[in-house]
Amino acid sequence: MAALDGSQEPYPVSGDDSTAIIDSLPDALLVLSENGTVMLMNRAAERMFGYQRGELVGQDHRIILAGGYRMGVRRLFRALLRDGPEYGYSSPFDAFGLRKDGTEFKGEVACALLDTAAGLCMSVSVRATQHRETPDDGLREAMSLLSATLESTADGILVVDTDGQIAGVNEQFVSMWGIPRDLLATHDDDAVIGFVLGLLEDPQGFLDKVLDLYAHPLAESNDILKFIDGRTFERYSRPQKVADKMVGRVWSFRDVTPRLTAQDQAKRAMADLAEQAAQLKALAFQDPLTGLANRKLFHDQLAEALRSDRAVSVDVLLLDLDDFKEVNDILGHHAGDEMLTEVARRLRSCVRPDDTVARLGGDEFVVLLTASPEPDAVAERIVASLNVPMWIDGTMLRPSLSLGLASVSQETVEGSELLRQADVAMYAAKAAGKNRYMRFEPDMMTALVQRTDMEAGLRTAVENSEIFVHYQPVISPALGEVVQFEALARWKQDGEMVPPAQFIPTAERSGLISSVGMQVMRHSFTELKPWLAADATRSVAVNVSGVQLKDCRFADTVLRLAASCSTDPRQLVLEVTESVFFDPDAHVISQLSVLRDAGVRVALDDFGTGYSSLGRLQELPVDAVKIDRSFVSMVRTGAEKLPILNSMINMAHSLGLTVTAEGIETGPQASYLTNLNCDSLQGYLFSHPEPESGLELALLRSADAIDELRGVRLEG
Repeated sequence: MAALDGSQEPYPVSGDDSTAIIDSLPDALLVLSENGTVMLMNRAAERMFGYQRGELVGQDHRIILAGGYRMGVRRLFRALLRDGPEYGYSSPFDAFGLRKDGTEFKGEVACALLDTAAGLCMSVSVRATQHRETPDDGLREAMSLLSATLESTADGILVVDTDGQIAGVNEQFVSMWGIPRDLLATHDDDAVIGFVLGLLEDPQGFLDKVLDLYAHPLAESNDILKFIDGRTFERYSRPQKVADKMVGRVWSFRDVTPRLTAQDQAKRAMADLAEQAAQLKALAFQDPLTGLANRKLFHDQLAEALRSDRAVSVDVLLLDLDDFKEVNDILGHHAGDEMLTEVARRLRSCVRPDDTVARLGGDEFVVLLTASPEPDAVAERIVASLNVPMWIDGTMLRPSLSLGLASVSQETVEGSELLRQADVAMYAAKAAGKNRYMRFEPDMMTALVQRTDMEAGLRTAVENSEIFVHYQPVISPALGEVVQFEALARWKQDGEMVPPAQFIPTAERSGLISSVGMQVMRHSFTELKPWLAADATRSVAVNVSGVQLKDCRFADTVLRLAASCSTDPRQLVLEVTESVFFDPDAHVISQLSVLRDAGVRVALDDFGTGYSSLGRLQELPVDAVKIDRSFVSMVRTGAEKLPILNSMINMAHSLGLTVTAEGIETGPQASYLTNLNCDSLQGYLFSHPEPESGLELALLRSADAIDELRGVRLEG
């Protein structure tokens, strides 16, 4: 008898008597290892399959099974292993064997687990059944094909014969339904149905469909089963035929829960996408911050208005906020956003519901009026509405705006031209002093051309070093002499002086301000050199733009220029406005720090006109402040009580800063500020700005004014 390891030695199950007993059994008996290798066979197996033991022991058992049945025994072995040794046997089932000579025969197979010294094995008992019935080749072929496909599908398969007995199931069916194997072993379809009814949401509907199909053997069906645990099965049933003979019914079950879940997710995703598409469509025509129409929608509405019969009464009001950047810089972008939102609300309240209010971007807004009887009244209403103070983060702000109004005319038929005219009028409002509206007039185009010409002329002047400097003296009341000159840029075009208020903004807008500033500084170092050299305490003040300070090379350029002109950096004062300190990249702070380390002093110009408080002075890298002329102008007789001036000077002094008051035009103003211990005075009372050739005259005039203040009258 063969050994369990496949050798030709006797198999050590028991003694010789047990071997004789096994060989005397009439049914074929084989013992298979876990991997399906034949480990033992008796004499009946030799006779049945036509193999000698030495030919079959150690071989794969599938060589003695007919096609379509070769995987069945191995699957059964795995199933028995899962159930455990105490349940390790199967009910008899039919299969077709394959003899050594290639002939097939039908047999009844029964299997059981064996726990041996070599490990778990399975005994297979085979009994030939040819004597019971005449082989039906068609049925055998059908069963062979069914057996081959049962385990290859992801569906759960149940086959019930015409007598209501379960003819076969696959492992997927057992796994899907969780039916106990001992219940399946009864082959009782009614018992299995009774078990599964408790799993379903609609057991009666399930049963009615089953009974209806059994009542109509040729019917087919496809429906959905809902489980209490949330699963969903798709059920398909069709008759089973062999050679046109009804032999039973095949039930197929597919778990479509993942598919339906995916479909639900897809539907939700599609709904979300549809919602997002609607939102994107709205955003395509809506400003996300203010909720107003955006640039695209405005242009569409303007084009539509100009195409309509009402095109003769189309008006465009273009506006932007004056000095809005300072709100962002000083209070932060959150405050800026709140201001823009409030401005949008006020604009909407100034127009009719059918009028379009749009935000073009930044702080620029536009209003489209159609068939409006009084567009000028609307413009006035907008200016008045925006001038009402608003509170943001505890700070009171009073928005200021420049507004341009343009109306359609016979010459204006294109929307772009109408908007351009409104833009020209808006810049005219800015040039006229801001915080107002102006209606477009044809001569404004002339002014625009002039500004364009000014930029071209200024560029030429810079390239040809035609910028020159006038100097205005700064007086020390305590010393009674001129201690500083402020250098002021001047430009003459076509023989006429161009006011700095016109060409300085042009220089900043065109990017020429850096070149202009350097030329002013070079002239100052050169032309004031003798005066500065006579007294180390004297200084020259030069205005510096925020554009210049953002240049990372600015500090180095200034110091190299001073060195080349033999000017002590300690005699240079840079005048800056408060807004330059709010550079988000901190370039300004770093540039000024380098310059102050070298001895250059920094003065805060136009002090008191910004958004910040006096207390913020201690945070700024400055050495002096210059009180704006608007505060000085409040002094008329010298008898006024103006605590704000006193507070400004005392606060600056407490922080170690010196104070200069500019715009001094009268004796009472000079005396008033001198009595408040203001360190320096500057204004027309002492001298107008003079060129290099008029420096002596400026010094003499200043000396006369100082003597007048001291009550000294000079003869001659």
